[in-house]
Amino acid sequence: MSLSVLKQSALGLARPVVKYSMPSAPVAVARSFATEAPAKKTKTFQIYRWNPDHPAEKPKLQSYEVDMNNCGPMVLDALIKIKNEIDPTALAARIEVDNKPTKIYPLPHTYVVKDLIPDLTQFYAQYKSIEPFLKQKTPEPERENLQTIEDRRKLDGLYECILCACCSTSCPSYWWNSDQYLGPAVLMQAYRWMIDSRDQFGAERRQALQNPFSLYRCHTIMNCAKTCPKGLNPGLAIAQIKKEMALE
Repeated sequence: MSLSVLKQSALGLARPVVKYSMPSAPVAVARSFATEAPAKKTKTFQIYRWNPDHPAEKPKLQSYEVDMNNCGPMVLDALIKIKNEIDPTALAARIEVDNKPTKIYPLPHTYVVKDLIPDLTQFYAQYKSIEPFLKQKTPEPERENLQTIEDRRKLDGLYECILCACCSTSCPSYWWNSDQYLGPAVLMQAYRWMIDSRDQFGAERRQALQNPFSLYRCHTIMNCAKTCPKGLNPGLAIAQIKKEMALE
């Protein structure tokens, strides 16, 4: 130790430096936890499979194992992973989910194109029939057609529909009369345009439903509200249409 350091120590100005060393065992354990791969969190998905190119083969549920540690939390994430990494022949659309293992089926009471893909040709044709756009009798305005806050608020719970067809394909009335009954999804959208303050064809839209089937096959079973993934209530919209038509 140098003379200057000794003098500083004597005067209490310097303190000896003490070095501590950590045991090597805990460090090794910590490093092993940091580098150790997480245990697999495997979930079984059973997907409805049917191929029209092989009509002799009956529909079946095919099982797939997915490590959820390498997959998003949604069922759709698992379907995408199965299609992209496990079985590219699996086709998916809207799904229904059960528990343990997760069973995935196509929309009920629809013609299946392949696997989980339903034929929604008629559903979209019915949607087109209600003319889902603004219609006006007066010449187009030179400026934007504005709404009040109150009028805009009337559309809440209607415009959010994503046309997934969950409500219509879960409706027994639609199963029995889908060739003439428009179904919950389409009728809710019809009501959305009827009450839009910017639309001038409300009476004509209601008149188009004035027959025994287009509207009045609704028997308030309310499967539509139970199955809507957006939490909407098509049954309420249908009831409002009936009320308006009764008061005309």
